[in-house]
Amino acid sequence: MWISPAFAQDAGGGGGLMTFLPLILIFVVFYFLLIRPQQKKAKEHRNMVDNVRRGDEVVTGGGIVGKVTKVKDDQHIQIEIAEGVRINVVKGTLADVRTKSAPAAANDSGPAKPEGESGGIMGKLGLKK
Repeated sequence: MWISPAFAQDAGGGGGLMTFLPLILIFVVFYFLLIRPQQKKAKEHRNMVDNVRRGDEVVTGGGIVGKVTKVKDDQHIQIEIAEGVRINVVKGTLADVRTKSAPAAANDSGPAKPEGESGGIMGKLGLKK
């Protein structure tokens, strides 16, 4: 006999779903352990980049630390890396926003008043310097 008995046996044919079950389980595990967290991190980074404002301290992908002086458009900002040294940076290359500046209040009409003139604790107590 030249043909082995293994080739002549039936393959079973009834395990269609059972053959793909391990592959499906592997995909589910990869989704929850790798794909989903990476998508969440990318979404947080996109929100961080979209919400960058003037006055924020940022770090670029190349490691340059600077303060945002101007938001030019949706994709470019200008940062000051030293006194009088400003560079244009693509927003997408920002790695981190270290310090968020406080948003400007809508009712601010000008610069803050000195502490003795109706501002600060001394002014509220009615005491003058």
